[in-house]
Amino acid sequence: MQRRTFVTGAAGLAASVALPMARAQQLPTGPVRIIVGFAPGGGTDILARVIGQKLADMWKTQVIVENKAGASGTIASDYVAKQPGDGTVLHMAHINSHALMPNLQKLGYDAEKDFQPIALVGVTPNLLICGQMQPAKTVKDLVALCKAEPGKISFGSAGPGSAQHLALEMFMLQAGVKAIHVPYKGSGPMLTDLIGGQVQYSFDTMTAATPHVKNGKAIAIAQTRQKRASGHPNVPTMSESGFPGFEATTWYGLVGPGKMPVGLARRMNEDVNKALVMPDVVEKLEASGAEDGGGSVDKFREFMHVEQVKWAKVIKEANVKVDA
Repeated sequence: MQRRTFVTGAAGLAASVALPMARAQQLPTGPVRIIVGFAPGGGTDILARVIGQKLADMWKTQVIVENKAGASGTIASDYVAKQPGDGTVLHMAHINSHALMPNLQKLGYDAEKDFQPIALVGVTPNLLICGQMQPAKTVKDLVALCKAEPGKISFGSAGPGSAQHLALEMFMLQAGVKAIHVPYKGSGPMLTDLIGGQVQYSFDTMTAATPHVKNGKAIAIAQTRQKRASGHPNVPTMSESGFPGFEATTWYGLVGPGKMPVGLARRMNEDVNKALVMPDVVEKLEASGAEDGGGSVDKFREFMHVEQVKWAKVIKEANVKVDA
């Protein structure tokens, strides 16, 4: 396969450009793996496959999604952090592995120093949901219920330290209430119990919760971004429901190992941004609730830093602990 070299700068840049710069801009010519920290079929996996297919088309090479599930996505992150920075191993970073767990446990990687940001792929709200049989179906009524029965109302999550768990902690802090956190091994079993009434409420990902809301088995009470997602235009935000500034999202973004040259990351960023505006990609992202992806490498780096700082504060104030 013909080797392709991309260089930045003015159109007449001399052919004698420094070799390290040329290498920094060169895309992989062999197979590329995108490592996902969750099982096949989940939101992270779906988005990795959507973007991976478009990059494969643009780069004229294989882009393979490889699942290394476990430990809230940190197994995959730890693996990628130790890979070479030649662009052949990328990672679909996730709020769990890059903003929450680094503030909850000692990990084998530094979520900022050991990764090179490439591009934000999408941000999704969580949905505050309940089963049809639950008495409180508005945020106001739910707060009143939690205050009337302190420490008795149950909230399910996809696991300790997950985005859903931390959304609950943020809610309890801001509402001044106590509730029971019931962790599960993923959204699937939690949603089964929520629909069946074994657990009462949940801040679950829009990707996982939407099918159950659409078929009427679950009720969407509120969503957790500052603006309403296009997929749920009639569901109020937590801010609209009496919690100004409440934002607890799930987000996904493409990163490489920290050894990756920033020039290569910026070259890849160009193609990810191209993919994100393709009509079929937009349709698939919106179906998953993922919006507002794209932008520069530096924008994504700052976004991840802000998320780490925000959740560190929530975790400290709520005194959240998870088993090591």
